[in-house]
Amino acid sequence: MDYSLSITDNLFFDYLYAKILPLSADAIRSVANATVPVSERTLANNDPVSEYLGLSPSKYAVLSQWERDDWRRQAVSLFLITWLFGLLLYFVGATLSYIFIFDKRTFKHPKFLKNQIKLEIKQTAAALPVMAILTVPFFLAEVKGYSLLYTHASDVPMWYNYLQFPLFIAFTDCFIYLIHRGLHHPLVYKTLHKPHHKWIMPTPYASHAFHPVDGFAQSIPYHVFPFIFPLNKLAYLGLFMFINVWTIFIHDGEYIANHPVINGAACHTMHHLYFNYNYGQFTTIWDRLGGSYRKPNLELFDKNAKMGKKEWQKQVGEMEKVVKEVEGDDNDREYVSSSAQGKKVQ
Repeated sequence: MDYSLSITDNLFFDYLYAKILPLSADAIRSVANATVPVSERTLANNDPVSEYLGLSPSKYAVLSQWERDDWRRQAVSLFLITWLFGLLLYFVGATLSYIFIFDKRTFKHPKFLKNQIKLEIKQTAAALPVMAILTVPFFLAEVKGYSLLYTHASDVPMWYNYLQFPLFIAFTDCFIYLIHRGLHHPLVYKTLHKPHHKWIMPTPYASHAFHPVDGFAQSIPYHVFPFIFPLNKLAYLGLFMFINVWTIFIHDGEYIANHPVINGAACHTMHHLYFNYNYGQFTTIWDRLGGSYRKPNLELFDKNAKMGKKEWQKQVGEMEKVVKEVEGDDNDREYVSSSAQGKKVQ
């Protein structure tokens, strides 16, 4: 995350902090009389990428009471980066998926909620800033040099530069499975994980619609990994974006991956429908080992059959029994179909 801080400091945070927490007049005169130029001081400290991107620190880089390496400034900046970039990635990714991939016939599913997309976005908007706050300590520790993140390919054996990717996927997939399955325990399910299971037939906008503690808990393996295993800094940023895009894809309702190992949208739809299956994030390996794997209905891979009344009736019949067992009365969901029936009765 020091790369992200470096770029955003040069683009706008230097100016912002200089205006909000400016140096005193005497301190400014001292800076003006310094023999070492601003660019040399800031590039040597807390600015690892400017020279590669053609960015140069402005005069504002040393005009704030909070210098670039002040942990308070870094914490605030990391919070804003995590929150706002996460929000941008969510809206761009979910909207593109909604426009080009999501099957709009899902709106007619008997378990699609009234105003569901609006509710999904509202839940996400409320969760992301809290999740960002909970994530900041990990990012701050990385910036302060406590992780095993590395800069150059030559910092590790060449073979490890390739191994880090499958190792990251395997590590996070395993521990997300365990955390996700734990969130289905009756002691915590209704408080923490039920808000995400409100969406029986999710849209891409449900991808980040969590209780904030739930969303953070499932992200912990991503943040713990670079404190245990070396990870390239650019790879880390790339994997961060990949994770968010993957989360959107498994909620997009386009059932392409009928694969015995890949945990695609079809597998995850089975999880939203029937709750107690397919807890994995990237693969089905841990579900198979843990006895919680459920193969997606073959009808999901037929564009007509997956939206047919016969398949929907089968889904609804089993889903209602499961909801009764897991949640009790299903009285906090208002379905579009129920609203339509109510209007007809009136």
